[in-house]
Amino acid sequence: MTVKKILISQNPPRVLNGYQALKDKYGVEIDFRPFFKIVPLSLKEFRPQKINIPEYTAIVFSSRHAIDAFFAICEELHFRVPETMKYFCNSELVANYLQKHIVYRKRKIFFGDGSAESIISLIGTKHKNEHFLLTSSDSSNATTLSRLFDEKGLKWENAILVKTVISDLKDLDINAYDLVVFYNNADVKSLGENFPGFKQGDIRFMSYGKGVVKSMEEAGLRIDIKAPTPDAPSVASAIDVYLKKEA
Repeated sequence: MTVKKILISQNPPRVLNGYQALKDKYGVEIDFRPFFKIVPLSLKEFRPQKINIPEYTAIVFSSRHAIDAFFAICEELHFRVPETMKYFCNSELVANYLQKHIVYRKRKIFFGDGSAESIISLIGTKHKNEHFLLTSSDSSNATTLSRLFDEKGLKWENAILVKTVISDLKDLDINAYDLVVFYNNADVKSLGENFPGFKQGDIRFMSYGKGVVKSMEEAGLRIDIKAPTPDAPSVASAIDVYLKKEA
């Protein structure tokens, strides 16, 4: 077994069952360390976008961070979001998070399956006349969604609500790990900033999600494991498949 120490570039999940099973089965060490964090824009940072929130009748959310940031900005602006506001979320998980800020049962909330196409399907013809506010981060790529909005002739603007802040990892010995898991383009950027001149050598890298693959390849990183797959939908299961082959 050549993989003994694994680094996951996120905070530990609430349920560690899958990772504990890996430890028990293969005797590996697993550390969790986020390579970046998402923070809300301040009102001062938000204002230059010249977004007048009361103009919009529908809002599109793709993350819980964006939801928190949106309602924080509304509070600072002393703007009470009307009950007529329609919410389109990319997943049920994100939609359920709205309960933190609004009375869920009294609002018009719709959620998709994680794809941009599902948001367009939810809008259909019934909601095509709304004025949409698409929310994003400073590092997200909403090209597909905005293109689909344009193709359907929908009225929309984009608002950046959160930003990516690279974590300080100077105390981390990256070369002590045999396998590193990346999820986001910001993970790749953080690696470059924290470890200038980094050489991969024998370190294996896993890409989780298609979005990070291009950034990893452009950075010259060899990707030994790509996930998710039908047989390995989670990071833990993908690692299990890989280690099983190495055993």
